[in-house]
Amino acid sequence: MIGYLTLGLLGLLSLSIPVGIVLFLLGFGIDAFFSPFPLTRGLGNLVWSTSNNATLIAIPFFVLLGEILVRSGLATRTYAALDRWVSWLPGGLVHANIATSTMFSATSGSSVATAATVATVAMPQAEKLGYDPKLFSGAIAAGGTLGIMIPPSINLIVYGFLTQTSIPRLFLAGLLPGIALALGFVLVTALICAIRPSLGGQRRVFTLSEMIRALAELIPIILLFTMIIGTIYKGWATPTEAAAVGVAGALVIAAIFGGISFSMLGEAILGTVKITSMIMLVVIGASFLNFTLASAGIGRELQDFLGGLGLSPLAFMMVIVVIYIVLGFFIETLSLMVVTIPIIVPLVIEQGYDPIWFGILMIVLIEMALITPPVGLNLYVVQGARKSGTMSEVMLGTLPYIAAMLAMVVALIAFPQIALYLPDALQ
Repeated sequence: MIGYLTLGLLGLLSLSIPVGIVLFLLGFGIDAFFSPFPLTRGLGNLVWSTSNNATLIAIPFFVLLGEILVRSGLATRTYAALDRWVSWLPGGLVHANIATSTMFSATSGSSVATAATVATVAMPQAEKLGYDPKLFSGAIAAGGTLGIMIPPSINLIVYGFLTQTSIPRLFLAGLLPGIALALGFVLVTALICAIRPSLGGQRRVFTLSEMIRALAELIPIILLFTMIIGTIYKGWATPTEAAAVGVAGALVIAAIFGGISFSMLGEAILGTVKITSMIMLVVIGASFLNFTLASAGIGRELQDFLGGLGLSPLAFMMVIVVIYIVLGFFIETLSLMVVTIPIIVPLVIEQGYDPIWFGILMIVLIEMALITPPVGLNLYVVQGARKSGTMSEVMLGTLPYIAAMLAMVVALIAFPQIALYLPDALQ
């Protein structure tokens, strides 16, 4: 069954069949070849019960929030403001890529949307100021991955939905690791450019008055983040309600800055429908596949197999980390999450690990999958924005940031409180 799943998944994806459809096809195959029961008869009820969940309504709201911010022109103003604060570091404008990605991650909830936003704004600057294309584009691709770590994160919502864990606690757990990872990216960039100054382009220093004036451009993003996260942790709103509040706040901000129009709203809604449809197709397809896998007994077989290895909890976790790194080369990130969570998470909990902590560890591993070939989505997003050069340049540029992510994986395993401190302190 595992051989069928592996070959079937890779074979169907190589034919450019949409991921959601692939998951349904694999489920039909499990039903036909491995199950003694007609599982497809429960498909209608499964699709309805999976999609009819209030938690998932947060997904289109957060997608719409990101679309409004991007299309209203707020990204350009945020990038210019952060440029004045970080371009004095070794690496210059590369740090603005990371800083802007971090700011937008705190509102968009999507890595691909974050990478696309920053790439669109930043790439013309790289060509104009003579930055090394590898490091510059690699920083954008890596910075974009923070969109699924720093709350509000669509992937954390999906993880919480599939594992029945607290989404507010997951949001809190992702905050410190997300900020630490962003600082790690900054440190890696500064070290590289201190050793090889030619890679970082020209460092620019602005006056204190210019820097202070630039802070005004950051106020809308900070207010929006505070509004979303604050209403959740004050108990005033659920994550779904907070997402709706965020959309309302984004519309007000867009109106204040003159970036709102009927055409912009139409484009934002259309983009939201496309992205949400893709996500929901994957979630529903994965739910059906997981249902067929559970009915065919693969979860029990894997539990018996891994239990029979006699591994210590640490050795078991190392195996899980390697599995996610390898699968991340070939499987799209959201699909990787929803396919593996029902099988892996119960095994992890059985070993004594906290599901909130493991959710954050999984997100770091999935962030790596976003920037590792051949299926790393952020690589394609950034290359599409470049309009010149080769994909291999973007891939090489992400290598230092992959190393930083591996360091974060080690740190989370060695010091689980990095993820658990805030949820435990504020529960």
